[in-house]
Amino acid sequence: MPKYDPEFTDNVIAATGPKANPRLKQIMPSLLRHLHDFAREVNLTVAEWTAGVDLINESGAMSDNKRNETGLLCDILGLESLVDEITSKLLLDASGDSAATPSAVLGPFYRANAPVLPNGSSIVKASRDSAWYKQAEPLLTHMSGHVTSASTGKPVPGATVDVWLAGPNGLYEQQDEAQPDMNLRGRFRTDGRGAYALYGLRPTAYPIPLDGPAGRVLTLLDRHPYRPAHVHFIVSAPGYRTLTTQVFDREDPYVKDDSVFAVKDELMVAFEARRGDGKAHWSLVYDFVLSEA
Repeated sequence: MPKYDPEFTDNVIAATGPKANPRLKQIMPSLLRHLHDFAREVNLTVAEWTAGVDLINESGAMSDNKRNETGLLCDILGLESLVDEITSKLLLDASGDSAATPSAVLGPFYRANAPVLPNGSSIVKASRDSAWYKQAEPLLTHMSGHVTSASTGKPVPGATVDVWLAGPNGLYEQQDEAQPDMNLRGRFRTDGRGAYALYGLRPTAYPIPLDGPAGRVLTLLDRHPYRPAHVHFIVSAPGYRTLTTQVFDREDPYVKDDSVFAVKDELMVAFEARRGDGKAHWSLVYDFVLSEA
């Protein structure tokens, strides 16, 4: 005899009504079968299920417009990177734009409505006489490049390049009282040649926060919390698919062991020493290629 009711899952699936959302009606049977099979396979107990529900509830309660703990939980389980890969492949298969820049996960510390800044300006807003700035100064970097079309290779004028990164202490500005609001964040518009330029920092590897559910899961799994040094970008333009991605310092050892599994070979970059510029010690040139919508 079967260990558990063999008709239970089918009965749950059959409860879906005729006016159900079409996409949910398509995907829920698979989700329910995998979910129920998992519970049966591991003999999930009520106490364990309750702990899981509490974990999700706590993640939601911690999340706001400055930190997405539920998203971070998905990150450390590899789910966001997997969904990103699936979505990218579906878009690539639909468009055929194999030259487009690969995407990467958004991450939990994105903030909308970063200030729009002129090309060539700095996203470093901290006071020069602050301890934070003195720590950041050796990492001052000039970043530049072009935004082009994957189908034509032509420049994309007026594209928005939204950039953000953590500070040299591994903290984003909303985590760090020493940083001013929107520090290391900005939006830039490409010029008529599709070019953008800005001053920022060479990124630093950092641990994801361990003060919430995601951190506890990493600890329970005996996993390290570190992300390799990276810079986040969202690049958008009318008529093109919005690109959410990251670029990674190829010299960082954690590119081989990212705690959220987001690194792609095509997104690893080299920071070069910059000469003759009193505002930067490093230089990064990176071009973004967008696929048409």
